[in-house]
Amino acid sequence: MDTEPHTSRRSKIAILWRGDAASRREATPQNSRFVRVFEALAASGIDAFPVVYDEAVADLVRDQLLTADGVLVWVDPIHQGKTRAALDPLLREVAMKRPWVSAHPEIILKMGVKDVLYRTRHLGWGADTHRYATADAFRAEFPSRLRAAGPRVLKQNRGNGGQGIWKVEALKVEGLPNADATVRVLHALRGSRPEELPLDAFMARCEPYFGWGGCIIDQAFQPRLPEGMIRCYVSGSKVAGFGHQLIKALIPPPQGPDSPEAQPGPRIMHGPDAAQFQTLRRLMEDEWIPGLMAALAIDEASLPVIWDADFLYGPRDADGADTYVLCEINASSCFAIPDEAPAAIARTVGERVRRRLESDAGR
Repeated sequence: MDTEPHTSRRSKIAILWRGDAASRREATPQNSRFVRVFEALAASGIDAFPVVYDEAVADLVRDQLLTADGVLVWVDPIHQGKTRAALDPLLREVAMKRPWVSAHPEIILKMGVKDVLYRTRHLGWGADTHRYATADAFRAEFPSRLRAAGPRVLKQNRGNGGQGIWKVEALKVEGLPNADATVRVLHALRGSRPEELPLDAFMARCEPYFGWGGCIIDQAFQPRLPEGMIRCYVSGSKVAGFGHQLIKALIPPPQGPDSPEAQPGPRIMHGPDAAQFQTLRRLMEDEWIPGLMAALAIDEASLPVIWDADFLYGPRDADGADTYVLCEINASSCFAIPDEAPAAIARTVGERVRRRLESDAGR
């Protein structure tokens, strides 16, 4: 009979975010904005430790991550002029050596880019959506689409915080030849003001997006935008909560971008069982997330530990019920989150750890 004592090592999870040298020195679970995530993991028997990333300390970060069983990453695509160009190769290297990474850079390239709006446009969350893969295609196709289809929203493939997202309207100026070549544009970046300029000049402004993100996505403007945006938070394949916010991006500021009327409302958080969002929850869990996984060739175990899908209200259906139009998926840095989300993250992390241990034991 086996009389040797059995020992079990607690799993270790690294929580990684971007910061400077001072924040790296001072970071603890208790003083970070992810304190509730640290607490939920600890309550589930999982040890978590902070890792603050900067390009200057990439080697030190790599060494820290390689001591972990898994890595949870909260780093925006663009932050104060810095991108993930150096971080993503590091995370790929780490994931190949041992720890699983969420969200893995390859999953972000499928889910957390605006191209997902085009690739999943056949799902029930889709709208009138087009993709321009080159600047030549953009110049050839966008002007006629703008004239024929009304206001459009252009989106660079990678970005956050409204960067590279524009509402574009064709203007008719009486007495001017080729009048529809003038447009009114509004950047979604906070503090932006409407501009009127030649369409050619605006399109030239957008051309650098092809170098950074590889494409531009073009969606029909949704007239119900003033009714707010619904953020559906998901852990793995299960809804973890909702947030509803009266956003002001792409709505012309009535008294200027600094006026109180131009500021977005608070995001009101709700748990996954909130009655007003159960139709959306059912659509997400039963239809749209499975459809997303099939369209993008993503298995359930690779879905991010926390991600969100942002919806605008679409046209009401024949019965007067709401429909929903996907405007973005955030897979690289989803925060803030509802109160119920840390426990959902801990459950999903626990499942990933168990799967990894079972896989290692079977080798």
